[in-house]
Amino acid sequence: MTDLLYIWSESPALSLAIWLIIAITVLYLGRPHAHQLLRGTGRAIHGTLRVAATSIRQLEQRVMTRNRDVLLAMGRESSEKAIEREFSRVNTVVERDLSQYPSLHRKLAETLKKVQDDYHAATDDAPLPPAWTEVVETISALPNTGDPAVVKILDNIKSMVESSHQQTLKAYQKSANERHKILNGMQPEMRSLSNTMEKVQQTITGLDDRTKVIDRQMADYESLRKGEDKAVNSLTASSLTQFFIASLVLVIATFGGIINFHLIALPMSEMVGGASYIGSVRTSDIAALVIIAVEITMGLFLLEALQITRLFPMIGSMDDKMRKRMAIAAFTILVIFASIEASLAYMRDLLALDREALAQSLAGAAGAGAAVEHSFRWIPSIGQLVLGFILPFALAFVAIPLEAFVHSLRTVLGLVALGVLRALRLLVRLIGGIANHFSKMLVSLYDLFIMLPLGIERLIKERRDHAPVNSDTADDSTEKPHAKVAKPTKEKRRAAPESSGEFDADMPLTAREA
Repeated sequence: MTDLLYIWSESPALSLAIWLIIAITVLYLGRPHAHQLLRGTGRAIHGTLRVAATSIRQLEQRVMTRNRDVLLAMGRESSEKAIEREFSRVNTVVERDLSQYPSLHRKLAETLKKVQDDYHAATDDAPLPPAWTEVVETISALPNTGDPAVVKILDNIKSMVESSHQQTLKAYQKSANERHKILNGMQPEMRSLSNTMEKVQQTITGLDDRTKVIDRQMADYESLRKGEDKAVNSLTASSLTQFFIASLVLVIATFGGIINFHLIALPMSEMVGGASYIGSVRTSDIAALVIIAVEITMGLFLLEALQITRLFPMIGSMDDKMRKRMAIAAFTILVIFASIEASLAYMRDLLALDREALAQSLAGAAGAGAAVEHSFRWIPSIGQLVLGFILPFALAFVAIPLEAFVHSLRTVLGLVALGVLRALRLLVRLIGGIANHFSKMLVSLYDLFIMLPLGIERLIKERRDHAPVNSDTADDSTEKPHAKVAKPTKEKRRAAPESSGEFDADMPLTAREA
């Protein structure tokens, strides 16, 4: 390489200058091809990445359409279930309350008739007109002659009138008391009537509230059926909320499973042998995991048979009798495994006691008289026993958050894929733009390296343009006007794009490339 550098002269500077002149000359001569190569490469990269960005955009549209369809399908299914549940509740209310409406109506009619009869019976009769008042007035108008016979007769008449008045008053008071008794007897009937009417009012009010809920759910269902953006946004937010809540519950359930595993791993090593291995994992650990997995599976089947979850359509399509048998079988197996776990947990406590006693006997420093009094040792034993029995049932309910997690995971994965595609499209377009501008920059750097011959070329062209035109040239120009037109002026050359390798700045894609 050094010999090649000094091939023209012994002086390094002179050799370097010679090589520089040769390089500039070669680059000047190859300028059109170099420009075409650089701009063509930049355009190719830009166009290819734009095509890739267009493809990613189309894929992004497909993912958006898929996410929208999934959300609308899930929303419609959920809305249909909610509407079905509301109609079921309305049917229950109608069958429970309004099915007895004929008897209720008959009871109301009988009560009203009885109240009406009692009311008529309790009506206050008008007192009879005192017919004897005229007799009293006639007798009182008689002149008092002082005759003892007449006085005696008048006294007898007075006593008779007073006696009749007292009897009439007593009869009226007796009648009033009887009417009061009748009115008092109407109170239970009136209370029964009021209770019945309140019950009917509550039933009607409950049905009115249910109908309002059904109307609102029907409006949401209609919005979902039309595929409105508002409904899609609401479903997206709801799915994200369900995903995070279900994830949190599943994490809690995972910790519960870990505790359950450590609760039964030690006694399982005593049952199946702690020295046995399957691969690099102890057989006792695998057995404990299998027990926990079976408990979770039984919980899934139990909740599926009860139609609380809908993870297995085959179980949901069974008839009620078969699902009931399946639920009983799953619950029985779950109880058996819970009992086994409780026994293992208690056995674990006994093993811990044995190990503690063995450690104390081996230590021997504490002496025989230093035996620890285990007065309250039964408390952790009972705690482990209860914990071992309850944890399987707690893990059985993991099916509910698992269903919500699975359903919301589809939406979350779609959103994540959409975000990745958008970031990838942005990155591709950014790289394409950088490649395009980098090629322009390389062209400018290329011209900057050969600016000396380019300047000489520009001066020659300017001198040629400003040279005087002779008659021959004028004649030639008149004879060959197209030759003059073919030469661009200085302003046009400056305004024209890059020489032979002309490329527009934006380099739009052709229809075929797109």
